[in-house]
Amino acid sequence: MKTSVLAVFARHPVAANLLMVMMMISGLWGLSQLNTQFFPSFDIDFVSVRVTWPGASAEDLETLVTDPLERELKGIDNVKELASLSVDGQSLITLEFRENTDMGPALDEVKERVDLVTNLPDGADNPKISRIINHELVASLLVSGPDDPRGLRALVNQFERELLEQGISHIRIFGLPEEEIAIQISPGTLRELSLTLEDVSRKISAASRDMPVGIIGRGESALQLRFQDQRRHEYAFADLPVIVAQDGRLLTLGDIATITRRPKNAQTEVSFRGKPAVEMRLSRTRGADSLESAQILRRWVEETRPGLPPGIGLHIYDERWEYIQDRIQLLLKNGLSGLVLVIL
Repeated sequence: MKTSVLAVFARHPVAANLLMVMMMISGLWGLSQLNTQFFPSFDIDFVSVRVTWPGASAEDLETLVTDPLERELKGIDNVKELASLSVDGQSLITLEFRENTDMGPALDEVKERVDLVTNLPDGADNPKISRIINHELVASLLVSGPDDPRGLRALVNQFERELLEQGISHIRIFGLPEEEIAIQISPGTLRELSLTLEDVSRKISAASRDMPVGIIGRGESALQLRFQDQRRHEYAFADLPVIVAQDGRLLTLGDIATITRRPKNAQTEVSFRGKPAVEMRLSRTRGADSLESAQILRRWVEETRPGLPPGIGLHIYDERWEYIQDRIQLLLKNGLSGLVLVIL
């Protein structure tokens, strides 16, 4: 006569209880191994190619930058869709690959194809190629401070390094103005020296550049040689020789121009209670844990806040990890309620 499992457990209640305890322990262990996150992890099979050309119109970018790159990129395998956008000063090309495409070789092929385009305008920056990666927001951190947001730059950069070192996967910063070096020469000075703005511009471009000059070696051992004399500070431009005056003196750019570092126009501004602020959005990558990232952030804020300079504040908001914690608590509550009903 065949004996059912229920009959066996009915005759041996201790075995049934042991099995239930083992299942509970296995469930608790499995729960501890789960990666806590708000949405399931998924890949985004996109690659972007971005080119910046300061001062250029959207039409020039479309003709001289976007179109040549598009013609070269259209031949890449497994591309589902290719889209481009050209605006004043910037060109963006986005490639969407078919599902299950190996994105490592695909990204390498995009880089190789972009390198084949050698006729981009001299004023255009080198193309920036990157894979678009999905980052799930954990929380946002607002750093508020003095009346000038540039005073927050050093602090925000320091905070970013500390949080990344402690285990935060990804940080995006908003409200920290990008800067440019402005060189202003009065028309009277130009007339006195018989110069034009084009003359000065050519001298600056010739003395401040970062460009490839060739390749040494072959195959995998090949190295690209670059001429790097890009001036990045006001004092570096001030020492640039421009013209020899009538009295024989060598005039530098600092002698005839006002050189200042200033924020670029049309940038995102963030404020908190009427004062400038910088927003830091902290996210997790595919393998990171949202609750662990939240604990790192809270611990860092508790340790950092007492040592902040006067007038600097740290404010956490948009804490997405709280939604995860609430759902875990609800799941555990419902599970315990069901367990009690089973036992009773």
